[in-house]
Amino acid sequence: MPLEKIEDFALGNPEAEFCRFCVNEDGSVKSCEEIFEGGASFFVQATGSDRPLAERLTRKNMKGLPYWQGHECAILVGDVATDEEFAAIMSKL
Repeated sequence: MPLEKIEDFALGNPEAEFCRFCVNEDGSVKSCEEIFEGGASFFVQATGSDRPLAERLTRKNMKGLPYWQGHECAILVGDVATDEEFAAIMSKL
């Protein structure tokens, strides 16, 4: 999620490295699986992508974030969207 407005940041804190959808009410980071599911569901609903494409997009997005590069997460193992697929979908948002 683009962090453009104060309310986009976790707990409204512009110093947070996560968006509001990736943290629990207490500010702790949700599990990789919860964030992945939220991302895939978002891509399906917002863009009409099918579930396999939404999962590839979510993997590409999450794997590009510094936090997930340092954490093992089984759900992030698998096919990722190409740069072209990702750019095409992001241009629709």
